[in-house]
Amino acid sequence: MAYDRYVAICRPLHYGTLMGTRACIKMAAAAWASGFLYALLHTANTFSIPLCQGNVLDQFFCEIPQILKLSCSHSYLREVGLLVVSTSLVFGCFIFIVLSYVQIFTAVLRMPSEQGRHKAFSMCLPHLAVVSLFVSTGLFAHLKPSSISSPALDLVVAIQYSMIPPAVNPLLYSMRNKELKDALRKLILVVVVKQQ
Repeated sequence: MAYDRYVAICRPLHYGTLMGTRACIKMAAAAWASGFLYALLHTANTFSIPLCQGNVLDQFFCEIPQILKLSCSHSYLREVGLLVVSTSLVFGCFIFIVLSYVQIFTAVLRMPSEQGRHKAFSMCLPHLAVVSLFVSTGLFAHLKPSSISSPALDLVVAIQYSMIPPAVNPLLYSMRNKELKDALRKLILVVVVKQQ
C-alpha cells in the first residue's frame, strides 16, 4: 500500500507502468506467500513445544506469548527465535513504510496547490494511522516486560492489534467515498431527529 501511494504521488506519470497488473499480482502473491509461511512456521513450532502447565489459555484465541508461558522446557527458544525474526521483519517493513511516507510527504509539501496537498494527505493518512496502530500495539504485546503483564492487559492488547485495525481499515478508506459520507450524514440526521 505504501509503495502504491509512493508511486501515485511521487511518480504519477509512471504509475501505469510501475503498478501494472503483473506488479500487483507479484505483490499480492508475495504478501500471501509470506503470510502463509509465517503462519506455517509458527504453527509447526507451537505444536512441537511440550506443555506441562496444562493447555488452558486465559484468552479466546492462541497468542504465542501466552503459549510460551505454558511451556516447561527450553525448546521454546526456537519459538522465541522465530519471534525475534518476525519482529525484525515487521520492523523492516515498518522502516520501508516510513521511508516511503517521508518521500511522499516531501513531495506533497512541494505541491503548489492547496487542494492537491489536501487530496494527497487524505489519501495517505488513513493507511499510515492503521499501520502505526497495528505495529505499535503488536510490538507492545510481544515485547512488553513480564512485570507489567496481566491477563486483562494481555487480552486488551491482543484484541487491539488483532481486531481493531482490520475493523477500522474499511471505514477509514470508505470515508473518502462521497456517497458513503452523504449516507452517513443522513443516518446521523435521522438518529438525531428521532431522539428529539
